[in-house]
Order: sequence, then C-alpha cells, then structure tokens
Amino acid sequence: MKTKSNYDSPMTRRIFLFVASTLFLSPLLALSAETAFEQNCTQLAGRIGNDTERLHDLFKLDWEHAMLDNPEFATEVGYPGQNDRWTDQSLEAIDRRKQETPALLKAIQSIDRSKLSPADQLNFDLFRKNQEDAVEGARFKQEFLPITQLNGVQQGVAETLEVSPRATINDYENILKRLEAVPVLIDQTIVLLNKGLETKVTPPRITLRDVPAQIKSQTEENPEKNSLLRPFWEFPADIQDAERERLRKAAAQILKEKIVPAYAKLHEFFVKKYLPNTRETIAITDLPDGKAWYAHNVRRETTTSLTPQQIHELGLSEVKRIHEEMDKVIKETKFKGTFADFSKYLRTEPKFYYKDSDSLLNGYRDIAKRIDPELARLFGKLPRLPYGVRPVPSYSEKSQTTAYYQPGSPQAGRPGWFYANTYALDTRPKWEMEALTLHESVPGHHLQIALSQEMEDAPEFRKHGGYTAFVEGWALYCEGLGTEIGLYQDPYMKYGQLTYEMWRAVRLVVDTGMHSMGWTRQQAIDYFMANASKTEHDVTVEIDRYIVWPGQALAYKIGQLKIKELRAYATKELGSKFDIRKFHDRILENGALPMDILEKRIKDWVEHEKGLQAANK
Repeated sequence: MKTKSNYDSPMTRRIFLFVASTLFLSPLLALSAETAFEQNCTQLAGRIGNDTERLHDLFKLDWEHAMLDNPEFATEVGYPGQNDRWTDQSLEAIDRRKQETPALLKAIQSIDRSKLSPADQLNFDLFRKNQEDAVEGARFKQEFLPITQLNGVQQGVAETLEVSPRATINDYENILKRLEAVPVLIDQTIVLLNKGLETKVTPPRITLRDVPAQIKSQTEENPEKNSLLRPFWEFPADIQDAERERLRKAAAQILKEKIVPAYAKLHEFFVKKYLPNTRETIAITDLPDGKAWYAHNVRRETTTSLTPQQIHELGLSEVKRIHEEMDKVIKETKFKGTFADFSKYLRTEPKFYYKDSDSLLNGYRDIAKRIDPELARLFGKLPRLPYGVRPVPSYSEKSQTTAYYQPGSPQAGRPGWFYANTYALDTRPKWEMEALTLHESVPGHHLQIALSQEMEDAPEFRKHGGYTAFVEGWALYCEGLGTEIGLYQDPYMKYGQLTYEMWRAVRLVVDTGMHSMGWTRQQAIDYFMANASKTEHDVTVEIDRYIVWPGQALAYKIGQLKIKELRAYATKELGSKFDIRKFHDRILENGALPMDILEKRIKDWVEHEKGLQAANK
C-alpha cells in the first residue's frame, strides 16, 4: 500500500518513510528553504482574516512544499515539473524537515475550527492529526533505516523510473538527469547507514540476507538487461529513431561511468561493513527508545488507542474463530486427515499450482474481469481510472510479498497496477488467487484509492494520503465480499479466503509477540505455519516484513473488524431499508479516515436514513 499514505506496495513504503522532503539543494540552500517555509507558516498563523481561506491557503502551502520537497511523490501523483530530481536525503535536509513540522502544527492550531463548514472541519481534523503524528514521530530515527529487504535505493530508483512520464523527449531527458544523480543518492544512503551503525539503529541482520543480491542486480553493465534503463527500450512511437539512439547512448554512458560504480561502492560497503555490524535481535523494542517507538507505530497504524496486549488477545480470539470456519470448509472437501495434513496437501499438491508465469498472470486477469461487472451490485459510484495486472519486477521478487497494488494517477494518465509475484511458482497456489484479487484490485485497493484520487473539492493531501487501518482494513473486508458476487464457488477458493483472513489474524499475534513480548523469529514462523496453510517461503517473507515494519501489519484486521462492525450496526438499525450500495458509498466517499471518525460518520448517516424513513411513513 508508496506515497505519504500506507498503501501496501514498495513505492508507498519508501515514500511514506520520508517525514517530508526538500529541493535537491546544498545544506546552505536547504537552510534557506527551511527559513522560508517556516516563515510562511508563521505568517499564515498570525494572519487576521477568514479562517476558511487561511485553512485552504495552508493546504496549498503544505502541498506545494511537499511536491518540491519529495520529487518521487510528485512523480507518483502526477504533479508536474519535479521529474528530474531525487529527494535530498542529507542529514541537513532531514533535520530541516523535522524542524518544519511543528510550524505546520502551529499554523493549523491557529485556525478556529468552529468557523469552518462541516466539510472543512473534516479537512481540519485530518490535517491536524497528520501533523500531530508527525511531530510525535520525529523523535524516532527512522531515517537511519534507509535500506531493508523491502525498500531502499536498491529498489526505489527503478520503481520511480518505472512510473516516470515517458511521452516526450523532455521526459527522457528528465530520466537522464535522475540517472546522473543516482551516485549522490547512494552516497547519502551510505551516510545514513553509517549513522545507523553509530547509533545502533539497524534492521536485524537475518532480514537483510537478500539485500546484497538486490544491490548487485543494479550493477548489471548490459544496458538492455539493467532494470534502471528499461524506459530506454520502450519509447513511444512518435520519438524518432535518431533521438532514441542518442538517448540510449547517453543512458548507457551514465550506467557505465556513474551508476554501476556507485552501486558497486554501495555493495562493498554493505557487505563488508554494514551487514556484519547489524543487530542480531529482531524487536523494535531493542532499538534506542524502541518501546515508545513501537507504541507510536501501533497508534498511528491502527488509528486506535488499543495496546499491544489488547491487540495480541484480539488476535488469539480471531485465530480461534477462523479455525472453526476453516474446519467447516475442510469437511466440504471430503479430505481425510488433520488440519496439518490438509495444510501440507494444499502446499504440495501439484494441481494447485501453475507451471509458468504467463498462466499465473492470466489467471489473475481472468478473475479480475469476472469481478468487474459484479461491482455495480455493491457500489453506486465507481472510479474512472482503469487498472491492470503485472508481474513483480525481477529485481525485488525474491524478497517481495505475494502481491501488491501500485496506485495510478489520473493527472499523469497512468493506470493502477496489481503486481503479482511470479517468483517460485510452487509457492503461488491457485486457491489464494480470488481473495488476493479482491484485495489488491477491485473492490479493494484500486477501487478505494482511485475513488480517493477522484474526490472533488477535497484538498490534495486527502486525495493522495491514507491511514493503514482504513486502506488495508477496507481491502481485507473486500476479500469477504467474494461470496456476495459469486466467487468462492470452489471450496478450496473459500478456504483460500479464510487462509488470508487467518493470515491477518496471525499478524496481530506475531507482530505484538515479536515486538513487545519477547517472541523469537522462529517462534513467530512456527505459529504462522501451525495456523495457516501458506507456504514456508511466504511465511518467512511475511515474518521478516513484520520485523522491519513494526506495527503496520496490525492495521488490516483492526480496520476490517471495524468496517464489519459498522455494517452490522447499519443493517440492524435500518432493517429492510439497508442498502449495501449506499453503505459502501458512504464508507468510501471521504477517502481514507481514522477509525473513530469513520464510525461517527457512518452512525450519523444511519440516523439520517432513519429520519428519512420516519418522514416517509
């Protein structure tokens, strides 16, 4: 989800880790930019006048600064003019961002909420929450973790270039400028990694085992094989052959003279100095200020006040409930044996696996197109932006999760993409595919995120932002909609849906177990394997993901349970007048929301509907 939101995809993860960003400037100029932005915030806070105007001026000021500060984010959302630069990840720029955040909070606090319209009161509440979270989180040294097996310069550069505009010669010139600047980005990454070693803020060594190979893959000297130069082999038709050749030669020269040496330098540093000195423990609570860090992550990701212990107990309860549902489905299949026997059968039976990547991708595409026409039964409003299915890039597939969604951009004319992992086909069972498609494409991530991007009269931070509990909770809820639109006819597919729900329940147990209760990595893997039918490769990748992204995985089940609770409430209160299309539209109409705000808005809607019913009697 790779923007300032929490969408579960590599680019989302990478960009979300930026507290903010800045122009690609020297430290001296960065200090000047800091002063200008803080002065603008201070001036706005002290300005006498219409609070609504000041609110929207603040949104504009923050958004334009974010676009200049974070060029990768600007590229992703389709904001023009920033496609030739990288975010400045120097220590000076990072310190500047942390100093700027309080100025934004003071500016929003200067506005009288009571003088705003209901719509702007919601905008105000969300913006203030975001700044409060950012101010609270600034104390933690997330910037000293610039590389994990899931994100970093060894993946992020290629990901950004993949979504960069490629319609004109100027677009390709911008890509060349970004390629030219990769060595600076890598040098900044090495500085941050060194600071992590100095302060003992590193990922666990065990999770980094695939990273050297990820870095090494970017030292491929053949321009036709290096993923960074892929844009130069996919020109639009109206770019002439002579220009294509010129651009290719320029890219190949940069690759040879700058990029390959820079990644080789990173590889040597990572293998010889960084990796041997990373920590052997796995809990975030083992890092400096780690207990508070984890508590902050849990609050931010779930948008609740639930404690790790409460979440752990909820997970155990959900695991028990889902097990009972799984046992019922096993009986339907007529399988003879224990739960462990059935799980082994699902993992090893050849009929459950495709033999080639194209067949797997076509299987996902078929499911997606079977879902599409059924959406009209569940939603009154659907997005205009299309989506497609692609394989996970080869440079990240080994350590990447089973699938993820990459948001599109109406502004840039880029569709959304559902990325399916085709690595190790014998770990990609058919029985998980219907649930996964519902989650990653429609009516899950693509439908929800595209509708957010298309919101009218909403500030930009709401169109492109999000809260994990909502975004991932919605997608998990959507897995359960399969039965309502004719999926899960095959009991193995239904079992796959339950396996995925179990997967999210297990997360509540193992994430809190590892980060707050002293669980070992192997203990978490064993618990996962004992309670779900996922393959060992998938389980290991998942556990390592929870280790390096503490708290994020808790939000899925928390969000899903809240949406299910609200649906049950609305169904009970409205009775025969309950309309599932209206309910879903109300859930999605304001984009991603914290759970408490979502609950209040749905309950207000229910009371409104009841009032209409009474008036029509």
